[in-house]
Amino acid sequence: MKIGNIDLGNTPLFLAPMEDVTYKSFRWMCKKFGADVMYTEFISSEALVRDVKKTKLKMQLFDFDRPVAIQIYGHNVDSMVRAAQVAEEANPDFIDINFGCPMKKIIRHGAGAAFLKDLPAMQEMAAAVVKAVKLPVTAKTRLGWTESDKPIMEAALRLQDAGVAALAIHGRTREQLYTGKADWTLIGEVKNNPKIKIPIIGNGDINSAAKAKKLLDETGVNALMIGRGAIGRPWLFNEVKHFLETGELLQAPTVEQVVDVIREQLKMNLAWKDDERAGILMLRRHFAKYFPGLPNFRELKIELLRAETASEVTRILDLIVQNYAGFQPDYMNAAL
Repeated sequence: MKIGNIDLGNTPLFLAPMEDVTYKSFRWMCKKFGADVMYTEFISSEALVRDVKKTKLKMQLFDFDRPVAIQIYGHNVDSMVRAAQVAEEANPDFIDINFGCPMKKIIRHGAGAAFLKDLPAMQEMAAAVVKAVKLPVTAKTRLGWTESDKPIMEAALRLQDAGVAALAIHGRTREQLYTGKADWTLIGEVKNNPKIKIPIIGNGDINSAAKAKKLLDETGVNALMIGRGAIGRPWLFNEVKHFLETGELLQAPTVEQVVDVIREQLKMNLAWKDDERAGILMLRRHFAKYFPGLPNFRELKIELLRAETASEVTRILDLIVQNYAGFQPDYMNAAL
């Protein structure tokens, strides 16, 4: 599979862009465990044009990231064009347009999944961004707005005509948000439409190696994108890759191995952020997902989620190792 001139090999694994999740230390862990392509958190075009410091920091890229995309979103063509040009100056490998975010704070301004209600505007936006930069431009979207309104095939054809180099499709509608099951049927139909020439990346509910292979076999997509399934489980990429290559399932990590991953992620956050508390708070969403299925774990989990200093986190991690040595968290039955 290629994006522009970037050769990503056969069935590359993408880490989905996720707000407040796909920052430096999490991208590092996912890359370490086999993710092939990284994305930044999604970035507001309006904030980028206004030179908001916090927003520009989200574009900070690192050598380990590559190949990596900066994802931008917005409703105004001129702002998106300028934002794409600013993003290009940060030297990513490609730029991605978010046409799929379902959250009210995004769609009420006409951005993200709101474009699924106005496909000509989606096409116009994509074409303008493609024309404005020299880097490849990709897009990410959903099946449609509601169960009865799923224009993904037309959207894919319009985006291809606009010049996007690849399209990632999340198998839900905007109405579903992140509830229910992702439906890959239409993703497969888009991929197998003879009019579609660009790579199609499938996304939604990949939470095991076996499921990844099943969805790949059923749809024939060019790549798989993993999002929430990797939170608290960055080694999922390695599990998927190993299963696709060998047909063998890797053994789940022990609690000790999981704690080693958290310690590494924490160390990186503390080195990256000047504020110790901020570096720890960034990890809370991950803390909540790292130890599914451990018996009588509730109190330690609450302590971990409330910890605000590195010494507190270290003490709790030591207790977890002490109390659960040899245990394997139950990731197979963990909710996304």
